[in-house]
Amino acid sequence: MESPMTVGLPDLMPGQSLARGVARHLLSHDFVTVEELVPTPGLRVDLMALGPKGEVWVIECKSCRADFTTDRKWQGYLDWCDRFFWAVDADFPVDLLPAETGLILADGYDAEIVRMGPEQRLAGARRKAVLQGFARVAARRLQGLRDPGAFSTAVI
Repeated sequence: MESPMTVGLPDLMPGQSLARGVARHLLSHDFVTVEELVPTPGLRVDLMALGPKGEVWVIECKSCRADFTTDRKWQGYLDWCDRFFWAVDADFPVDLLPAETGLILADGYDAEIVRMGPEQRLAGARRKAVLQGFARVAARRLQGLRDPGAFSTAVI
C-alpha cells in the first residue's frame, strides 16, 4: 500500500519523496540541487542546494522519528554549508528537531520553509571545494544520463 506522501510518484522512498518536493520548492527561489552528495568521505547529505548568490544549503530529509533519532552524523554537515535544514512531512513530530536548525515541511510535490537555519558562511577555501564538488557531481550525473556507457570505460 502506498503512503499518501508517495501516491502518484515514481518508485521513491519516503526520504526521496521529501527531497523531490524540497528541490521543486527551492527552484522557485532559484536554487539548484543535487541529491545524495558526499562532501567528504563518511558524510552523505540528502540534498545540497546552491543559490543564485552562491549560497550553499544542506537539507536532511527525515521520514519518521526513528530516521531522525538514529542519525548520528548531521552535525558534521554543518561544516559543509552556509545553512542547514531538516525536511519533514506534516505528520513528523517537529519538537524533536533542534530549534537552532532550519525547518522545511515537504511532501513529494512541494515544500514550505517554516524556519530559516542560521547562517554560518563557509570559509573561502571550503566554499571553493564545495562548489567544485557540487559542479562535478552534477555534471557527471548529467553525462551519465546522456551517455550511460561512458563511465564503464572511464579511468576514475
